[in-house]
Amino acid sequence: MKDLQQILFQDKDASSLSFFRIVFGFMLTWEVCRYFYYGWIKTYWINPEFYFTYDFFHWVSPWPENLMYIHFFVLGVLAIFIALGLFYRLSIVLFFFGFTYIFLLDKANYLNHFYLISLVSFILIWLPANAKYSIDAKLFKKTPSETVPYWAILAVQIQIGVAYFFGGIAKLNADWLNGEPMRDWLLDAKVAPLIGQLFVHPYAAYFFSYGGLLLDLFIVPFLLWKKTRIPAFITISTFHLLNANLFNIGIFPWFMIAATTIYFNPAWVRRILQWVKLDEFGQLRTAPIYALSSKNVITYSFIVYFLIQFIFPLRHHLIPGNANWTEEGHRYAWHMKLRQKTAKARFKVVDNQSREVKEINPRKELSKRQYRKMSTRPDMILQYAHHLTKKYNSTGEKHISVYADVKASLNGREKQLLIDPDVDLSKQQFSIFKNDWIVPLNTPLILTHANAK
Repeated sequence: MKDLQQILFQDKDASSLSFFRIVFGFMLTWEVCRYFYYGWIKTYWINPEFYFTYDFFHWVSPWPENLMYIHFFVLGVLAIFIALGLFYRLSIVLFFFGFTYIFLLDKANYLNHFYLISLVSFILIWLPANAKYSIDAKLFKKTPSETVPYWAILAVQIQIGVAYFFGGIAKLNADWLNGEPMRDWLLDAKVAPLIGQLFVHPYAAYFFSYGGLLLDLFIVPFLLWKKTRIPAFITISTFHLLNANLFNIGIFPWFMIAATTIYFNPAWVRRILQWVKLDEFGQLRTAPIYALSSKNVITYSFIVYFLIQFIFPLRHHLIPGNANWTEEGHRYAWHMKLRQKTAKARFKVVDNQSREVKEINPRKELSKRQYRKMSTRPDMILQYAHHLTKKYNSTGEKHISVYADVKASLNGREKQLLIDPDVDLSKQQFSIFKNDWIVPLNTPLILTHANAK
């Protein structure tokens, strides 16, 4: 423990962590502006009649329309304050709770980069990221510092590294190693300027699939090693820029490019600013001295938090079946752009006394995005079935059953049943282990485009 604490509490230059804070704040400001500009606030959090809430957070519900707009406006202001380092600690705490609230409103809007932003904002609450290049450093005597403890930088490095590494682990599946769904995505992107025609080459899918896999698994070690850091940064930046052009994934590629600079020498920002004679702080105090009790609390908290981050993404390996099909253990495991999944879903509500059957088309109640997500995700299908149970029970029909007819396709396979149509979903609960009412994937992958063009 003493050896670990000696490493964690080394003094490191504060400038790279402060740069990360600035980039994080301005990136999230940009993201909030995008939601206003494209009208997504109304589309995703005001218009829907029903929301797919998360376990333990069923009580989370959207504000009324005007307050929802105010909520996003406040998030934008807080993001600017974070970037400027103005009342940083209060701003990042409020931003974490405000952003996580948005994240928890609807499973249909789950994105891995939203999850990552929520985790990073939580970590930043505890870090002295306003030690340099902040208004706080001008206003408060105890804030400015030339150094921060190494654990503050390491925490961000590990959190970003977790997203990369487990994103690679998730790619170690048969479909990805056979070039799916990358093959279909590249064929759809063949109109891209200059390089578009390369995408139809028979081996292009394998090149991008295996290239992405190797990058995710090994980019962090290459970024940490000084001799390979610059080539690795250029490579991963090219990878993210390509993703930004091929896929509609918002700020994620740009955020990851900026976040990857946290692996550089902590003094890199200061050295650049000194070179152009813009570093304004000169010699300030070093990081605060921690009491032994404080060091123990920080060390144990550090260990426990990242043990959870290392273990939680692997939970789907304990559950039989293909996680891309069953979705069991799929969320929070950094399964990014791994599957192309389509489905059609219909429900029927049966009155067990009168035997009356009502055919339910969920498209009439759900938004297009909600329907698309729900129809491919068994836990959301079950949640919607429970919603129908409650809805029709409230009309006096006390003895009803709910059945789902869902046929889905994964990575170009022929469609097959996703949910057992003979199981009354109103009586089922979603288990963190195996759910027998999910039909196992038994349709083989057909490489229909393997020799295309």
